[in-house]
Parts: sequence; C-alpha cells; structure tokens
Amino acid sequence: MIKKKRKSYHHGNLAESLLDAVDTIAMKFGMDAVTLRACAKLAGVSPSSAFRHYSDKRDLMTAFAVRALNQMTEALHEASDKAEANGHDPFLAVGSTYVRFAVEKPALFRAMWNEETLYTGKEDYKAASTNLAACLQGGFASSLADADPSDLSIDETLAWSTVHGLANLMIDGLVYQKLGKKKKLERCESVLAALVPVFR
Repeated sequence: MIKKKRKSYHHGNLAESLLDAVDTIAMKFGMDAVTLRACAKLAGVSPSSAFRHYSDKRDLMTAFAVRALNQMTEALHEASDKAEANGHDPFLAVGSTYVRFAVEKPALFRAMWNEETLYTGKEDYKAASTNLAACLQGGFASSLADADPSDLSIDETLAWSTVHGLANLMIDGLVYQKLGKKKKLERCESVLAALVPVFR
C-alpha cells in the first residue's frame, strides 16, 4: 500500500513531482503499479491536478522517458569530458556511466526503451531520443574515433551493444546477482577494460 506523502510545491513543478512519484512507485512495486492516481496521491495532490499535466498513463510515461533520455545523454557527455580533463580513458568512463545509470536508476533505464508504453511520436520524445543517438553515434560520446557522426560505426555498435546488454543483464539479475552495487560496478569496469584493446 502506498502511503500518501504530502509535498509542498510551487506552481509549475508539479509535473516533475509526478515524475519523481513514477520513479518511487516503480522502484518499490514495479512499473505496472504506476498510475496517474497513484502518482498524484504520492505527490499529495488530487487526481484532477495530475490530469491537468498528463492526459493518461502513457503520456506520463512518455514524459518520464524523455527525462531519462536527457539525463543519460547529459551523464555520458559529462563522463567523457571529465575523463578527458583528468587524463583518464573516456571509453571506460562513458561505458561505466551507461551501466551505472541502469543499475542506479533501473526504472528510468527501462522506461526509455519501452515503446509499447510511450507516445513515441511526441516531439519532445523524438528530440530526446535523437540527442542520445547522436551522443552515441558521435564516437560513443566522444570516447572513440569517429569518421562519420551521422551513423554508427562498427566500433560504436560494438560498444553500445556491449554496455546496453551488460546493463540489462545486471538489472534483470541474470549476472552478478549476489554482488552488491559497488562490486557489480567494479565487475562492469573489468568487463569494459577487456574491450579497450579492441578500440585502441
């Protein structure tokens, strides 16, 4: 049972509060438990207030996915820039950040790709997904050599496939199930380190 949680919010940020509620409910009870009414209750507002922001659950989930896509894109760029500035390997930083995002925010990670629950034709979703694709096509967030940023090279495809597959295996509990989060991420870095000779 979801306890009602009163929150004070200023005009304009209820939409974000409802997205935070999606994350909380999905983490505790799974994505099937997410409804506009449940999110409204957790945010401490009436269902009618929630429906003024999102027309239905699919609309809510689309906004949730847009936020996830934008957060991942930003995180990958930041990881690459920070590694470059500190003399570390950008590929390892970007790959680890991708998997870390999934492990730490599984609801967000799953939401990005679940087209059956999204309005993928919405402009903000198309823009966010295009930005993430451009980030990964552009030399895997600028961590790999890239001759054509408009298309995925073989190296970029291999890198994306590896980190995406590893992320899914980890959050689905199919690998390293008995390890804590810190150990999982350490193992992830070891897997990615094994790939470095392929790209160097």
